Amino acid sequence: GIKAPKKCLNPNWDQLREKLKDNISKNRFPEHGRKVERAEERSVLGKRKDRLDEESSQALKKIPLIPSSSDCSLTDAVAMDCEMVGVSFLGNKSALGRVTIVNEFGNVLVDEYVRPMDHIVDFRTGISGIRPRDLRKAKNFNDVQKEVANTIKGRVLVGHALHNDLKALLMSHPKKDIRDTSAYRPLMK
Repeated sequence: GIKAPKKCLNPNWDQLREKLKDNISKNRFPEHGRKVERAEERSVLGKRKDRLDEESSQALKKIPLIPSSSDCSLTDAVAMDCEMVGVSFLGNKSALGRVTIVNEFGNVLVDEYVRPMDHIVDFRTGISGIRPRDLRKAKNFNDVQKEVANTIKGRVLVGHALHNDLKALLMSHPKKDIRDTSAYRPLMK
């Protein structure tokens, strides 16, 4: 795996680590003898739909994601995330709506809205954050696909469930150069 020296860790990791420590200590010593639910014991983060309550969403707005360096160069490792929109008659088929790639310092290398080839039925704004106005000046799929291919070629690609993102981009990447957090055992507990 990729290991950065301790001093170069992105400050966002430290913030997350502190938040996790706080949540763990709160769950270990419940107030007024309240019994801790099993789901809380298994996972500090819980299910995605339960995670962002009003308190935590306010906390997220207050903590900006700050790159650990001003270095915007193309590094040996990059991280990618894609957002999908719903296409097809029922909107249940996913198509690429946005792709973002950052370098190992957290600086944005690529952040493009993508005009899908099919008609969009569901923007999935609550999940994707994509609104109709975002796609008015979106780039076409082929141009974005080439830009992403040039950016990730010969580099270690980091992300969560990357097979979905690569499928949406109609691309592949060498398995030896993929670091997928959805398959990283310590996070699978």
